[in-house]
Amino acid sequence: MNTAQAGTLESMDCLVTVSEAPQGTGVKIQIAGSSAARFKSAMEKKTAEVIASMDVKDIEISIQDNGALDIVLGARVEAAVKRLMGGER
Repeated sequence: MNTAQAGTLESMDCLVTVSEAPQGTGVKIQIAGSSAARFKSAMEKKTAEVIASMDVKDIEISIQDNGALDIVLGARVEAAVKRLMGGER
């Protein structure tokens, strides 16, 4: 199974790990970290929006959050997916 990452575990950032999922399993999002308890639904929504805009259907996403802003989360998800798909390294 191929995986890719983007981000760090520094304060105000997040580490996003993405993995290929079997065809037809959909998008699975797992969120942990300092802001997860309060902002999990907003983070899931932002992640789902980025994934949908990239036309990705089957992927597993793990986010370790340390207070990342919405725009940072979106950028990290996009970068990790592009790396997984063979784009930016």
